[in-house]
Amino acid sequence: MNCKITGTGSYIPNVVTKNADFDQHKFFNLDGSNFPHDNETTIRKFKAITGIEERRYLDENLTTSDIAVIASQKAIESSGIDPETLDYIIVAHNYGDVKSKSIQSDTVPSLATRVKAHLRIKNPKCVGYDLLFGCPGWIEGMIQAQAFIKAGIAKKCLIIGAEALSRVVDKHDRDSMIFSDGAGAVILEATDAESGSGILSHESATYSFQESEYIYFGKSNHSDAPEDIRYIKMHGRKIYEFALVNVPKAMKECLENSGKSIKDLKKIFIHQANEKMDHAIIQRFYKLHGMTPPENVMPMTIHELGNSSVATVPTLFDLVQRGKIDNQKLEKGDVVMFASVGAGMNINAITYQI
Repeated sequence: MNCKITGTGSYIPNVVTKNADFDQHKFFNLDGSNFPHDNETTIRKFKAITGIEERRYLDENLTTSDIAVIASQKAIESSGIDPETLDYIIVAHNYGDVKSKSIQSDTVPSLATRVKAHLRIKNPKCVGYDLLFGCPGWIEGMIQAQAFIKAGIAKKCLIIGAEALSRVVDKHDRDSMIFSDGAGAVILEATDAESGSGILSHESATYSFQESEYIYFGKSNHSDAPEDIRYIKMHGRKIYEFALVNVPKAMKECLENSGKSIKDLKKIFIHQANEKMDHAIIQRFYKLHGMTPPENVMPMTIHELGNSSVATVPTLFDLVQRGKIDNQKLEKGDVVMFASVGAGMNINAITYQI
């Protein structure tokens, strides 16, 4: 038995926020001191490092669970399954439903329960739960769903990555320009192992001895802001250095465990965190095999969509599957990899054959 993706879906929010829209923001350092550059210089350097030109934010009337439902409906439709036959609904996120202009995260009931309710699924044996694993949450959900299927307790699973980071960013922090909103979903089903399609291997790790606070919830960079409100914060340089050392190694182990060669690998769907970092990770991954990356091996959406955490990988995969990214396509039999790194610090990867 193997586990194959039979349907994909995504939701890309309507509100487009360009880099120039941050021109009037007042940025401060983590310690509250004035940022050393004017905004024009800050934005120019930000673009050069991250590759981000614009990002998407949710409409004020929507929440994370709402867009998770929309992505799920598309995945269910493309798979052709009856949603009543789903065994598990796994929703990867980090901050729950945070309503516009609110400071409170709402996770009761779970987002998975809300998704199931909105999908109007009556079957009580369809189990829904939330998964908190930082940006690699959707990939970890895939790994868990595969385990359920391999164990014989599931045949069809809906795995969703959804986040609304615009609701938890500090407008006085330059890093706020990185984050965005979105949702992606897939249907994973049991399939005949002889077909060759499906998950071939996976790798997961949590580094927390010294790295657990690289991404955290902290107060605003503005010293006059309310003390009791917290926002997403990160130590960007430490994350960059950590990722460059550990992600390529995990990807290498994952590929080796699949029995496939680096030359078989057609695409790498990596978490859209930072263009410079992603390129460096891929370079190091191929260097471990004594090679340089082939052209077009790494599809990217970060330039227009920013970093939507758990949503980046399933959204990217859905867009390529639907032919919506120029010069990127997948064919039957292609070997691809999903890989991510994020808060925890967590790392994971999956080798998958189309």
